[in-house]
Amino acid sequence: MTGVQNASAAPSGPEAPHPISGGLTFVLALACGLIASNLYYSQPLIAPISAALHVSDEQAGLIVTLTQIGYGLGLLFVVPLGDIVENKRLILTLLALSVVAVSALAVAPTAHIFLFAAALVGVTSVAVQTIVPYAAHFAPEATRGRVVGNVMSGLMFGIMLARPMASFVAAAAGWRAVFLCAAVALAALWGLLAVTLRRRAPHPGTSYARVLKSLWPTLRDTRVLRRRARYHSLLFGCFSLFWTAVPLLLASPAFGLGQGGIGLFALVGAAGAIAAPFAGRAADRGWSNAISIASIAAVALAFPLALYAAHAGSVVLLGAAAVLIDMGISGHLIPSQRALFSIGAHMRGRLNGIFMALFFTGGAIGSALASYTFATGGWRLTAEVGFGAGLLALGLYALDSARDAITARDEMEKARPAR
Repeated sequence: MTGVQNASAAPSGPEAPHPISGGLTFVLALACGLIASNLYYSQPLIAPISAALHVSDEQAGLIVTLTQIGYGLGLLFVVPLGDIVENKRLILTLLALSVVAVSALAVAPTAHIFLFAAALVGVTSVAVQTIVPYAAHFAPEATRGRVVGNVMSGLMFGIMLARPMASFVAAAAGWRAVFLCAAVALAALWGLLAVTLRRRAPHPGTSYARVLKSLWPTLRDTRVLRRRARYHSLLFGCFSLFWTAVPLLLASPAFGLGQGGIGLFALVGAAGAIAAPFAGRAADRGWSNAISIASIAAVALAFPLALYAAHAGSVVLLGAAAVLIDMGISGHLIPSQRALFSIGAHMRGRLNGIFMALFFTGGAIGSALASYTFATGGWRLTAEVGFGAGLLALGLYALDSARDAITARDEMEKARPAR
């Protein structure tokens, strides 16, 4: 870790004088995983939390919803600060506030305190989305996809492992122990990042008000942002649709799994996060289009496989579908972020904040649809909706690629007479 420790003394500036080390990349991936997990610990613990804090059935959904709302607000109003505030200080400040918020969840005596802390957890967890652009700043263009992929693999593992780990810890020591362990881990992470992170000062002269005013023009005028957000919103909607409904399927008579079995199934599905580093390397070699198409197709095709698995009663095939979906999500996310981070260092915070806000909105819609589709049409309707959303993403990608090809051909034809 010597190279990582020395990095903290590097001079600040818009871009790093030395490329990011493997040790620092690992630390950032670990940080993303630990922080992102805080968004999902509560999901499998709604019942015991509600019972302990006397939360009504009507209000129980707020335990998760307020965290998601806080995260969405943080993406839009906090992440853009990465374009104007020294990045190390911003990351450490958010992480310190996250320690306080998660600790409050662990000791909250009333529902009101818990719900307030849950919203604050969402806001402060956007530290993850300041870390990813931070890593991109220090990565040379030739290896930026690999670096972002490695860091994002930590985030994906955090998202996918948080639910089963929360279930296992709560079963052994109660739901408060989940948040207590998380707070201790975050405090240790704060100390590690304080020592290892380099300073990175953004370009001066931009005010916070100007940054916020630029969010809509940035979305309106940045074609790659609009396109990538559209594709990934659909894919993340598929991801949330699947992982919200599949526990209901696994607990049904078709499979008859208990909470422990469902947790193990989620652990298997997390293997799909390994696609992120490979997708980053492929993007660095100029294969972004190929890996994007393959990833979108993987998500779409996973749903017919999942439907057949339910019909056959095969948990193995259902697990294969889960891995396929998770690999598709990871595989598409990395070339998307690489493309966005190549636009310009001065606006990476805004680009990442807008992109994440839009695709997490897709995820929220997917979660809401899962409850409706499973209740009204069972697993068949859920799989059909997921397959349709995946096909829509694939069709949009193909249509945009065809338009680009036509535009490129027309420009070549216009240029010929001038030669």
